[in-house]
Amino acid sequence: MKADRNAFKPSMSTARSRLLSAALLVVMGLQWPAGAQADEYHLGVMDKLKVRVAEWQTAEGTVRDWVAISGDYAIGTSGTVSLPFLGELPASGRTTAEVSEDIGKRLQQLFGLRDRPSASVEISEYRPVFMTGSVQNPGQFPFAPGMTVLKAVSVAGGLRRIDAGQRFARDFLQAQGDGAVLVADRNRLLVKRARILSEMQGKASLEVPDELKNIPDLKSIVESEQALMNSRGTKLRVQLSSLSDLKTLLKNEIDALAKKAETQNRQLGLVQEDREKVNNLSEQGLALSSRRLAVEQQVSDLETRLLDIDTSSLKAKQDLNQATQDETTTRSDWDAQLAQDLQSTEAELDEIALKLSTSRSLMAEALLQSTESAAAKGNGDQSNVVYSIVREKDGKPVEMPAEENARVLPGDVIKVTVKLDQPAMR
Repeated sequence: MKADRNAFKPSMSTARSRLLSAALLVVMGLQWPAGAQADEYHLGVMDKLKVRVAEWQTAEGTVRDWVAISGDYAIGTSGTVSLPFLGELPASGRTTAEVSEDIGKRLQQLFGLRDRPSASVEISEYRPVFMTGSVQNPGQFPFAPGMTVLKAVSVAGGLRRIDAGQRFARDFLQAQGDGAVLVADRNRLLVKRARILSEMQGKASLEVPDELKNIPDLKSIVESEQALMNSRGTKLRVQLSSLSDLKTLLKNEIDALAKKAETQNRQLGLVQEDREKVNNLSEQGLALSSRRLAVEQQVSDLETRLLDIDTSSLKAKQDLNQATQDETTTRSDWDAQLAQDLQSTEAELDEIALKLSTSRSLMAEALLQSTESAAAKGNGDQSNVVYSIVREKDGKPVEMPAEENARVLPGDVIKVTVKLDQPAMR
């Protein structure tokens, strides 16, 4: 999107600016999700955002969306969100209000606008919470505002009910199978990311990093991505080649029209000289009026032809400018699509990494619970339930004890442990 500086007038008063911003938000139809306010919730990795940006067109009195920036985005492992034109924008640890204000400021600085565009950021999906340990259905679950440890345990099916000894073996095998599927998905995404990076660097073939060369089924995955890369590259080259050929034809047409105009101008000069001679002879009574009329007709015909040539030349120049603009737009769209594909792939890889970590924890927990189950069944001892929350602080996971009514935040890992009471000594 190109910012139209002439569409902005000198800065409005503070009160009017606030009213305008509020009106823009109403027009865009954006609201905070229930239970989450801009000054309460701090964003984190895997949060998904819906960004809308609009500007007030003073001359027309209308609101126009910045569709090139508006859209859905995910916060990556680096704690940033990647936006067109603005690049990597810090998001983790900030509120949606801070991110939206930062977007408006950066756009204003980038395009040199008098008034700041109105940006709105809402959370379309919170990062999930993870349940592990002695719960019926361990795994990741959607976060809901106001969630507590007890509510999270309820969502996971409650405390694990000790059943036949085969239950934990099934849990282990299921977690193992899920892990294998996740590893396969991760490998495909890694090759896809390598393909996107190769396209962004303008390479003709996919370059697979050394760390991926030992993954299973690498050949088939690479062949599939290479075929897609070839197809996309061919399509882009055909589009650019067609536009280049069109530009060449238009340039040749403009040159030909210029030469034709030059020839017509020479002929017009000769006919005008002949007209002056005929007029002089006519005044002396030595030339017929029909001869004078014929010369005048020749002059008129040549001037009409020159006007047609000028019109055709102007049309060809306009078409040439449009073809140049289309060529630039095609390249920009290609770069923007690659950037969006890379961001989406990175987000999927981050999600799979978290799922893999949970799957490995579930496998270890299944083995541990299998032992605890056998012990509990053997001596009939009562068990105590202990809760703890693993939460990231300053970039590091910190485990802290928790009660049933402790508040849970997006991204928390809730661990439920059953401790067996030791029999009393008699």
